[in-house]
Amino acid sequence: MSDLQSDADRRKYHRIGTDQVISFAEIDNAERLAVSKNVSTGGIRFEAVGCEIALGDTLRVTFNVMKQTVVAIGTVVWATETDPISMEVGIEFMDIDPAALRLLEESLSPELESDVSD
Repeated sequence: MSDLQSDADRRKYHRIGTDQVISFAEIDNAERLAVSKNVSTGGIRFEAVGCEIALGDTLRVTFNVMKQTVVAIGTVVWATETDPISMEVGIEFMDIDPAALRLLEESLSPELESDVSD
């Protein structure tokens, strides 16, 4: 088993790759832009430039799923500097609208079907 497969096997949620501009902010602060890397029903991973984000921070993230805008609140569960001005961040959703959660589940369904046939 490759390292990539073992990482995927340990994951709690299936993820879909994304490459969209999203916004995020600490609660009650101005929005900042970032680029999402993947999203699941449990959270989102994104790359942010020129900001400090710490483990345990609570962030509001806004992104699109199937042409619908989704706003979720989550906790930073990991953050890694990728270079002196950029970092990748993993958010675990704490509060997401049930309709948005259903959209995420629907958007993941084709991915799950294609994984089974691989």
